[in-house]
Amino acid sequence: MRANSKLWLVIAALALVAVACGGGTSATTVSSDGTTGTTGTATGELPDLGGQNVTVAVENQYLPFNYIDPASGEGAGWDYDALAEICDRLNCVPEFVATGWEGMIIAVSEGQFDMAADGITITDERAQQVDFSDGYLSVEQRLLARLDEDRFTTLEEFAASDYLVGTQTGTTNFETATAEYGEDRITGFADFTLAIQALIAGDVDAVIIDDTAGVGYQGENADQLKLLDGSLASDALGFIFPKGSELVDPFNAALASMEADGTMDALAEKFFSPAFTITSDDIG
Repeated sequence: MRANSKLWLVIAALALVAVACGGGTSATTVSSDGTTGTTGTATGELPDLGGQNVTVAVENQYLPFNYIDPASGEGAGWDYDALAEICDRLNCVPEFVATGWEGMIIAVSEGQFDMAADGITITDERAQQVDFSDGYLSVEQRLLARLDEDRFTTLEEFAASDYLVGTQTGTTNFETATAEYGEDRITGFADFTLAIQALIAGDVDAVIIDDTAGVGYQGENADQLKLLDGSLASDALGFIFPKGSELVDPFNAALASMEADGTMDALAEKFFSPAFTITSDDIG
């Protein structure tokens, strides 16, 4: 995919998320039940959490949302920047805890963490276990292939084949892979970094991944990887909290204010465009 196409794809996706409305006093957001409405005060005074520490579960293996910066050895990514900004506005302190994806949602539901980031898709099933924030990003599930792949060039051609697809277990991407291609064609991985490495090595023929993460993993691997045109499914992403958490409303208000003042657009430009060049090789 061309660089400009990747950038505008992300910008178009962001247009589906919260946008300012009604004279600048509130913001329209994608709610956890998929509807739109006004949440929080976009330009008014935000809640003050009094310096509260907020433990945040992340993988540190999911580009560009969270990873260990190869230069500094510190955690970085969209989640880190977004939550630093949210807590700056709400007067709280984010404490990031590296946690495996497989047990992350259960751990949050049990109160082991105050919340989790990690680009989590909002689903009805998950909403039975945890509370979601309003959606902060709409993404498309895409098929990532090797750049020199010529056996298939479209989603339809791949679907009609018997080629192998890799993705991370326990994700909506894995559910989509099962529905589209059947279990026999799927290779599951503990994280997307391993799936991308397997794709480059030729162990699988494609990877199903959210477009935002796909652009991140592509990064400097543009000479090795490409995203096929078309979408397999659309998802809204949100933060998760234990049921009944008092953090949900303040975080929704902060997200609305960030959408209204352009902060979300700035974060998208930093992490979901060709300007982002960290690759899976860098963090592997």
